[in-house]
Amino acid sequence: MQPPADLRGAYGLRVDGVDAARDLLVAADSAWPSLQLESRVESSSLDTEWVRSDEALLALKTGGHIELDRMHGTAVFVVDRPLGAEELVHPYLAPVAAVMAHWYGRESIHAGAFAVDGRVIGVVGQRESGKSSTLARLALDGVEIVCDDMLVLERRRVLAGPRSLDLREEPARRLGIGSSIGTAGARERWRVRLGGLADELELSGWVHLAWGDRVEAVPLAGADRVARLLVERGARLPSLDPAVLLDLASLPSWEVRRPRVWESLDETADCLRELGRG
Repeated sequence: MQPPADLRGAYGLRVDGVDAARDLLVAADSAWPSLQLESRVESSSLDTEWVRSDEALLALKTGGHIELDRMHGTAVFVVDRPLGAEELVHPYLAPVAAVMAHWYGRESIHAGAFAVDGRVIGVVGQRESGKSSTLARLALDGVEIVCDDMLVLERRRVLAGPRSLDLREEPARRLGIGSSIGTAGARERWRVRLGGLADELELSGWVHLAWGDRVEAVPLAGADRVARLLVERGARLPSLDPAVLLDLASLPSWEVRRPRVWESLDETADCLRELGRG
């Protein structure tokens, strides 16, 4: 059954309060938790952050904080300047989605993801690992991009992120895609609009990006898979069901290495597509 056309969301949440950015959202299921996004211009100096069973106070890396209320379904961003709807949806929604995922028994991983023939591969990479540029290169080839930097899962079911992928200036210029939206979050961004996705997608594996002498995909052992996912969890909170993370770590996983030169990006994208096809 198709969800009502007027319900929009991301990360498995029905999102309201951002009408000007509805095109960045996906069709939402009426059973998803509802979340109203708001912002308040105010000086903020948060000394501590916490997460309780129905409330959270989260610090923003760029300054300011988030007041999250599960019972009322609200997330208020308290910062020193006005936030537009597009900023609220991406990148500011991601940390909220991680905590909400925890509350609703889901898992979240700091990762992008792409889909090939309905098979989703999570793409994990540290800062400056080339994650966004690799996903953008895949998007140029018509590969479906599931999310930019936060992957939310209901067991193995994938809950799509906002329909945008943000690049830095050099990757955007070299790839010839993206439009500058100015500074959003901690940096200037060149935004790539993404298309829609199938309703039912399932995670099939993981790719961990790394630099190396040549493009290659190296299978990862079980213990290494778990350790790598643990450090990339979106919310560093005790899992409500540790078996879920173990199941996710049991999926095929590779470290995909490539030289730190732009000329290796095409071959890397080809490698990821082949892994996605299984």
